[in-house]
Amino acid sequence: MFSQTAEYALRAAVVLAEQGRALSAAELARLSEVPPPYLFKVMGQLVRAGVATAQRGKNGGYRLSRLPADITVLEVVNAVDPLPRIRHCPLGKPEHERALCPLHHQLDVTYAQIETTLGSRSLSEMTDIPANRIS
Repeated sequence: MFSQTAEYALRAAVVLAEQGRALSAAELARLSEVPPPYLFKVMGQLVRAGVATAQRGKNGGYRLSRLPADITVLEVVNAVDPLPRIRHCPLGKPEHERALCPLHHQLDVTYAQIETTLGSRSLSEMTDIPANRIS
């Protein structure tokens, strides 16, 4: 269902939520089992999206920008590989210009349901940590 990029971003975000502290890139790559070159890519995207922060230096590393309870799974996924939505019927039929055909309408309804579900689930729900622990 998710791209490899989204999967890696979710792994890294969940590890950061579980650890509750800044992690070096090497440690985060090891704990999340994300290849280091890919980790740099996804963490850069998470930082730009405001999901995570990065600090250089001896005590630096990556950490979540907010409590895990305040970051949704959808935020993480959309930061790296937004979920698709169907806005126009890909079949290109003239009779489908004003509205999606039944097939693509139902597919878009399904995408919307997935979006709603992921938007209602926090990172803290993906871990065993209490929802109010500061990361």
